[in-house]
Amino acid sequence: MKTIKVVAAIIKAVNKDGKPIIFATQRGYGEFKDGWEFPGGKIEQDETPEQALKREIMEELDTEISIGELIDTVEYDYPAFHLSMDCFWCEVVSGDLVLKEHEAARWLTKEELDSVEWLPADISLINKIRNCL
Repeated sequence: MKTIKVVAAIIKAVNKDGKPIIFATQRGYGEFKDGWEFPGGKIEQDETPEQALKREIMEELDTEISIGELIDTVEYDYPAFHLSMDCFWCEVVSGDLVLKEHEAARWLTKEELDSVEWLPADISLINKIRNCL
């Protein structure tokens, strides 16, 4: 089975009430259109995961991020491929998170993490993220 290596940004901030929030995006294209995910994308040849993540977030959201620690590497078997996804804590450095490829986006509190239909590979991260917020 083909393995696709990707990266995902778990972008965190604080809302007006001082609660931590996480940025989630809804896919606007492809086989998994309408599913919710953490933004990111494929690692290109000769890129580190961190370089790929900075590039992908700039391309998809017109935003510069800082990358923190690795939360987890998710390994997930979809029917047609194996996904290996490095997931990092991130914060916005500059930009307005402009949706260039996604249908929608939401900032979610810990209590709201289950309010969207996550893609299968992203689901395994939700409890880890909830426990860290």
